[in-house]
Amino acid sequence: MATAVPAAALAAYAPDVAAVGGSTTLTALLGLVPLAVFFVLLTAAKRPALHAALGALLAALLVAVLGYGMPVHLGVLSATQGLVFGLFPVMLIVVAAIWFYELTVVSRRFEDLRRSFSAVGRGDLRVQAMLIAFCFGGLLEALAGFGAPVAITAAMLIALGLPPVRSAVTVLVANTAPVAFGAMAIPITTAGNLTGIPPEEIASVVGRQSPVLALFVPLLLLFLIDGWRGVRQLWRIALLTGFVFGVAQYWCSAHFAYELTDVVAALAGFAAAVLMLRFWRPRTPEDQLSQVEAEPLTPRRVVLAVLPYILVIAVFALGKLSVGSVDVPKWLGALSIELQWPGLHGQLVDGDGSPAESAVYSLDVLGNPGTLLILSGILVALVFSRAADRERFPMSARTALGAAGSTLRNMRGAIATVATVLSLSYVMNQSGQTVAIGTWLAAAGGLFALFSPLLGWLGTAVTGSDTSANALFASLQQTAGKSAGIDPTLLVAANSSGGVVGKLVSPQNLTIAATAVGRPGTERVLLRKVAGYSAALLAFLCVLVYLQSLPVLSWMLP
Repeated sequence: MATAVPAAALAAYAPDVAAVGGSTTLTALLGLVPLAVFFVLLTAAKRPALHAALGALLAALLVAVLGYGMPVHLGVLSATQGLVFGLFPVMLIVVAAIWFYELTVVSRRFEDLRRSFSAVGRGDLRVQAMLIAFCFGGLLEALAGFGAPVAITAAMLIALGLPPVRSAVTVLVANTAPVAFGAMAIPITTAGNLTGIPPEEIASVVGRQSPVLALFVPLLLLFLIDGWRGVRQLWRIALLTGFVFGVAQYWCSAHFAYELTDVVAALAGFAAAVLMLRFWRPRTPEDQLSQVEAEPLTPRRVVLAVLPYILVIAVFALGKLSVGSVDVPKWLGALSIELQWPGLHGQLVDGDGSPAESAVYSLDVLGNPGTLLILSGILVALVFSRAADRERFPMSARTALGAAGSTLRNMRGAIATVATVLSLSYVMNQSGQTVAIGTWLAAAGGLFALFSPLLGWLGTAVTGSDTSANALFASLQQTAGKSAGIDPTLLVAANSSGGVVGKLVSPQNLTIAATAVGRPGTERVLLRKVAGYSAALLAFLCVLVYLQSLPVLSWMLP
């Protein structure tokens, strides 16, 4: 007598890398359709990123159901899980970071911070431009991202006296090394959540790739600003700034709070340059002298301008404190959400029939970087509201809440886009499309490591976001690494690092830069000027990652 099979078992779905005609190649090529739809809509059809993501999501659902045999309800539930993850924690962190930055703007303290950066350099425009584009831009990338560093620093360079197009090219190239850890390292957090690899491990590997770029970017900026003359006269301070920035990136990504990597690196690089300028004076030609602003800054105003970033470092450091019986991460982790996604968990299974772990949604409520940023913002608002000069630099609870409301309104499009991209990613991952593509690509064997950063470059160049690039390709990199016998963490990190040099050629960034310098319509001109730098930096990263996958440079990895 036949044994009855439970209905639940009949509904269970296990991804199959040879679902189409028993062929891995055909299955992988069909799995590429959603990505092709996304890129075609975004580039050839010139549709907004949200429309492209929605089109790709629909394509992914059709491929999952009609091509891979995934039940319709499981595909829809996968999309909803990705949507919620895109909102919490991904966009929670981004919105909180931008709100934190907006607090410094509405309180008028940001202007003092800008002037603090502009005041250094002993009147040398080239030094000031380098520090603003690289260090201040890195700080803005760490806190806000999403084009804010390019828009703000480009306008600042024009105010210093740099020509518009040169200003735009300079800030685009500067906005490379910090991108992997941008917006409180949300690209790395996203990659970790999608792959199951602890984000701290991914950050530690990225911290052994992007700092190598950081060492040379300030020199490249001097060349863009003043040609070989600038490099010859100022190479010392450029190398020192890049070296300290890179060392701080390495240390913070591996031994401190990886979310604060660019905050610490930017402030450390700037501090090193300021210290050097106390003992060394650059030889400045008359045509490179900057104008000194009339009203001098008092030490108190400088301290209050820098205070928000000191506070955020202190809050995150406290969140990592674990000494003896004091275990703050454990206390913060006491309030967390772990939810077996209703209707999906138990129905989505691995090859051995066990429930897939990817169908479990988790959120660390108190220890989440978004929560810590909100707490930091509240502390900043309290300090500013009680400052002696608050009449000149207004801050109140109403002002802070107003900044939060305007941030949410301004971020509506970005929130919807990122959430949709994460929905797309979850459908592709849980239906098996990503695994099939990764298994197919892994046929390249060890050589796949050479091309690994190219995927991150492509994703960021097209979407304008390293977070979106990791959402699209992190799981693919992991699968390919496992199949090819390459450390998956190295390849996932390479995806994020590759995105670093894709940012400067993304249409989104080019448009922001052209608009910020008052030259709308010059995106093609800017692209021609920066494309070569992007290609050269990408080639360097590809070789670096390939050598890190071999004994030649494997010692660089943790």
